[in-house]
Amino acid sequence: MDPQSQTTSLQRLQNVEKRIVRVLELAGGVMDEMANPSGPRKELVNSHCSEFMQSVKDIQMTLREEIKSACEYRPFEKCDYVPRISNEICCKKLEYLIAQVDEMRRTIDEFNEA
Repeated sequence: MDPQSQTTSLQRLQNVEKRIVRVLELAGGVMDEMANPSGPRKELVNSHCSEFMQSVKDIQMTLREEIKSACEYRPFEKCDYVPRISNEICCKKLEYLIAQVDEMRRTIDEFNEA
């Protein structure tokens, strides 16, 4: 991840944090309105609830995008250690087999000469 994408990612997460604070303020406003002795004002409660729901959806979408972009960064993705070691093991096995076959060939040659 380059520093610029980290900065923008951090900025997006800071914006999410600000939106979460706003969502909590909306929820508090609805609670205050519900506790109003003269009764809640329907239009205010509806407005706050609509904004609350839209903000929660926006926050979820932004967090999903941030999680997805974080998961796309895989520093070990191009690591070739496992395939390289597997190839080395296969090469050693082949060397061993070649040595065994050579030994068998010598034994057969000695048997045929005798």
